[in-house]
Amino acid sequence: LRPSAGAIWLDGQRIDQFPSHRIVDRGLVRIPEGRKVFPTMSVLENLELGSYLPKAKARRAESLEKVFSLFPVLRERSRQTGGTLSGGEQQMLAIGRGLMSLPRLLMLDEPSLGLAPLLVKEIFRTVREINQQGTAILLVEQNVFNALDMANRGYVLENGRIVLQGESRVLLNDDYIKEAYLGV
Repeated sequence: LRPSAGAIWLDGQRIDQFPSHRIVDRGLVRIPEGRKVFPTMSVLENLELGSYLPKAKARRAESLEKVFSLFPVLRERSRQTGGTLSGGEQQMLAIGRGLMSLPRLLMLDEPSLGLAPLLVKEIFRTVREINQQGTAILLVEQNVFNALDMANRGYVLENGRIVLQGESRVLLNDDYIKEAYLGV
């Protein structure tokens, strides 16, 4: 989608007029809300689709190993169809597919949505590990505590407007955040 106003820049270059494949090739990858795996394709086929551009395709084997080390269950289920995975496994698959594109900036839209608490914990642990391995993360998440706990910086949106921003540790201790989002 093209923005109705403004512009989107990445590394000093305007990218909002680029086709999707050029944006991905520049290192910007989005994992959509709701996972969007290909349900009739195998886990391996879903992952391979993430590495369709030449640069990523050349490093496919290396990327697969990285994804399988982050999500061992995907290796075990590599021949299983994506639609038969649990919600948490589908989220792992969606993140893994995005990683196959060799992102420098990984944008995650509500990765914990609809997941059991143990899986939420696992997803956040893995996102933190991806970040520690050098991939920048832009996270949109309603689970305020987990998001701010792992982030460097946070922005609180209400009705499409930024109402609060700052270092995540400061926001976690903000009285407004505690009352409105953490129930404290």
